[in-house]
Amino acid sequence: MTGEHLAGKVAIVTGSGRGIGKAIALRLAKAGADVVVHDENEEAPSKFGESKSLEEVAEQVRAMGRRTMALFGDLTRPENCHQITEAVLAEFGRIDILVNNAGGDIGARGEKPEPNDLFIAEDDLHAVIGRNLMTTLNMCRVVVPTMMRQGSGKIVNIASIAALIGIPREIAYATAKAGVVQLTRCLAAMLRPYGITVNAVAPGNTLTGRFLATLRQRGLTEEQIRPKSRLERFAEPDDIAKVVEFFASNWSDFVTGQILVVDGGASVGRGVTT
Repeated sequence: MTGEHLAGKVAIVTGSGRGIGKAIALRLAKAGADVVVHDENEEAPSKFGESKSLEEVAEQVRAMGRRTMALFGDLTRPENCHQITEAVLAEFGRIDILVNNAGGDIGARGEKPEPNDLFIAEDDLHAVIGRNLMTTLNMCRVVVPTMMRQGSGKIVNIASIAALIGIPREIAYATAKAGVVQLTRCLAAMLRPYGITVNAVAPGNTLTGRFLATLRQRGLTEEQIRPKSRLERFAEPDDIAKVVEFFASNWSDFVTGQILVVDGGASVGRGVTT
């Protein structure tokens, strides 16, 4: 896809202060869309050094000649989802694309849960389910009515390869992302009569700031982390963003209810392990 094929479209990308979400926001803006960027709070984008602030990401969107807003809020709280949606509609008058990227295997205290298996602490369990499944569900509940009135819209949910395979750790995260997968399919069936497509991307291991920090903490060298070949490597955030762009564009107008794995084939071959 080339050119500004998303010109005139308005997109919301949740959790877009850094990592995969930031890559998605910038790719959609490059394709011509006006992009609303979001994060949980002002500190979140700077945590792993990928952005100084959410406003910095918004400035990058503006530098491409696009309109934008930088909005904050905990999306596990439905009232924040309502406020964000109302602010976008007041400024832009429509919502064409919703990318539900906010999530992560993050516990109640903002770090990876420990233990992180069946015996995960109760507060961490609720935090992980909330960050991944409830944020997606809450945003769909408030944005979908607008798309139904418009008779058009593109919803792209970010799931995970963890939703599709059995893993002994990260059970709460995998289960929450499996919920995102089924939500995608159910919404696609519900919204088909309205011309609204709903699809999901299931990334494998991706070199976000958070994941890089985890790899370095495990003692991996830069040689071990960086690409070995075109496919035998970890994904870059833009690898995921490219697929989101496809689902957000008219190239996928006849595609809905699909889950596309983006992992370089790691889940079907020997692949990359961590």
